[in-house]
Amino acid sequence: MEVRKKHKSFGGESVFASHSSHATSTTMSFSYFKPQEEVDSAIIWLSGLTCTEENFITKAGVQSLLAGTKTMIICPDTSPRGLDIEGADESYDFGSGASFYVNATQAPYRENYQMDDYITKDIVSLIKEEFGIGKISIMGHSMGGHGALVLGLRNPEVFRCISAFSPIVNPMNCDWGKKALKGYLGEDQSSWKEYDACELIKSGKKHDQTILIHQGLADEFYPSQLLTENLEEFCKEAGQELQCQKREGYDHSYYFISTFLNDHIQHHLKYLK
Repeated sequence: MEVRKKHKSFGGESVFASHSSHATSTTMSFSYFKPQEEVDSAIIWLSGLTCTEENFITKAGVQSLLAGTKTMIICPDTSPRGLDIEGADESYDFGSGASFYVNATQAPYRENYQMDDYITKDIVSLIKEEFGIGKISIMGHSMGGHGALVLGLRNPEVFRCISAFSPIVNPMNCDWGKKALKGYLGEDQSSWKEYDACELIKSGKKHDQTILIHQGLADEFYPSQLLTENLEEFCKEAGQELQCQKREGYDHSYYFISTFLNDHIQHHLKYLK
């Protein structure tokens, strides 16, 4: 792990770093906030389309909420960078900054876009080895909310709880998801189901703890891309505990996230402690 810069914040440190990833075969960037107390648990935050490791840590105000808690938060970048893959920088919703946290099987992305493994293996290992932490949870926003739901449901033994802001819950049935899953995984839609929270719930995947979601009702991507009600329906049918908070007037932005972030932090602290 190489620290690039760090800033004193609420008694702890906001740190920007990088490391060599086995999963992506690239150097990957990440940020984290570590309170001044000795930490015993960690939250992984997965950001959305076009974001980097800097968006959440600089915009959300999480430092004040974690100060004094013994819980850190780590924010990985949203894709490998600087690979010069043809077409990877042509659109905001596919390629750079838009990994959808899948293990790609299609050329030219399959060599480096192994983001499922990057989060569940590399980042989890980094948390355990660099910080001596075994208690981990996962959360995210939009595409990152999709990632948190999918990775959390498929790895309940790794992630103690799950939450999401404005998640893409049913990517097989929205334009964002269809484009990304086809591009990374190919035409066979049976492979897409492993990266669709609704399909995972339908197939019997569950988490022991309540999943928390906040969704703004003035979100420009709701309901067409996010399809929140589909997850509510599948969770109800499957008996998966879901707390879905819908908020009038709130959009897809970090203004929304920062408003209700403490609810999510308290949700995670409940299960991490």
